[in-house]
Amino acid sequence: MADTNKILVTYLMHLGDLLLTTPFLQALRRAYPMAKIDYLVDEKLADVVRYNPNIDNVLTIDKKGKDNSIGAIYKYARVLSQNNYDLLINLHPNERTSFLCAVTKSKRKVGASHKLFTIFFDKVIKLDKKIHAADMYLKVLSQLNITTDLTNEGLQMPVCEQAQAFVQDFYTRQGVCNSDKLIGFNIGSAVLTKRWASERFAKVADYFAGKGYKIVFFGGSMDIELVEAAVANMHSKAIIATGKLSLQQLATAMQCCALIITNDSGPMHVAISQQVPIVAMYGPSIPDLYGPYTDKAIIVRSNPVCHGCEKTGMKHKCADMQCMNNLTVEQVIEAGEKMLC
Repeated sequence: MADTNKILVTYLMHLGDLLLTTPFLQALRRAYPMAKIDYLVDEKLADVVRYNPNIDNVLTIDKKGKDNSIGAIYKYARVLSQNNYDLLINLHPNERTSFLCAVTKSKRKVGASHKLFTIFFDKVIKLDKKIHAADMYLKVLSQLNITTDLTNEGLQMPVCEQAQAFVQDFYTRQGVCNSDKLIGFNIGSAVLTKRWASERFAKVADYFAGKGYKIVFFGGSMDIELVEAAVANMHSKAIIATGKLSLQQLATAMQCCALIITNDSGPMHVAISQQVPIVAMYGPSIPDLYGPYTDKAIIVRSNPVCHGCEKTGMKHKCADMQCMNNLTVEQVIEAGEKMLC
């Protein structure tokens, strides 16, 4: 696309999903090395891409707060329109973002769109949901006839010096020395059916604590009860970082770990962005589509694998949760030992 000097990319989905768009940003920058690229994201996730080298400016919208109305979105779109973008690329067809893009002025609008707003787009593409999500977003470029090399360095979330200083101080206050080996645990998930039992995490944590590792629990404030339940079942001591770290600080704290043991969740993708080896427990979601975008991972699933959600779509409620309940402590420990070798 000739004369493309100013580009707006829009994406208002969740933490892990946002990280899965970072390979797309690498390829987009390669295609338009001299363009000014702005990225519009949810305000609470701005730190995920704030220091990304492939974008020039992070724009934010408070989608669950002050901007959570049609009027607010329309007003925000009028502000965006003043930037006179040459190209607008929307990466997800949800109604909120599609409406925002529809009423934002741009010389050319392309990408995914909800069916109600396709008339406002110059070219609408359908996301290829049969491939991994990161590759799905990369494929948007070829679907738009934007010729570029799609090779990438995986998920990216650069961290700032302030986060590094905070984490160093945090670990020091927790009695962590340079010689200590850390294993991080992320035991929460926004989706109930993706959660492995806290008491099983406790058994895995005790096992590795017995091997000389210091245990760190991550996660947000919504995960505090789960972590408290895990710690209550442990015989060894753990460092509790749950609810105490910003996204930048979480990424930095994960960098210090030899391994992250995690449910399928946003923080799992944060760990991957920091090149940390992971063991990931997968139940109702499909690893081929939303699994770890890295070679430094082992996916642990129940044996036999329950394929119910693969046929009907992921369940947010399930009577027996056999796909998680049949996943054993021994499986996770074995995978952890293998990743630590």
